[in-house]
Amino acid sequence: QEKLVESGGGLVQAGGSLRLSCTASGIISTINLMGWYRQAPGKQRELVAVRRDGGTDYAESVAGRFTIGRGNTKNTIYLQMNDLKPEDTAIYYCKFARYIGGQRWNDYWGQGTQVTVSS
Repeated sequence: QEKLVESGGGLVQAGGSLRLSCTASGIISTINLMGWYRQAPGKQRELVAVRRDGGTDYAESVAGRFTIGRGNTKNTIYLQMNDLKPEDTAIYYCKFARYIGGQRWNDYWGQGTQVTVSS
């Protein structure tokens, strides 16, 4: 059974750093997209950073402060977050996705990890 588990969230002061990790298990087929999303209270889930076959993309609000990368194993990704701001407070989710054709994707989500940035 496919499963994604995030870790590394917590409470940090503004200007601080956190590193989130996401490890996938049970996903044995090719993955075409790996990324991080977040959802703040009362807001929709939004893209933070993704790695896909064509490259890497960041939300404008985090570009230059956050870095997405592959971990030491192919089923692990991380999100290095520097210069954190109170508006970065949210639940962060990792996502793996496999393109199955016809504009359709199989998505796999983690359970989320809370990041809280105090001012």
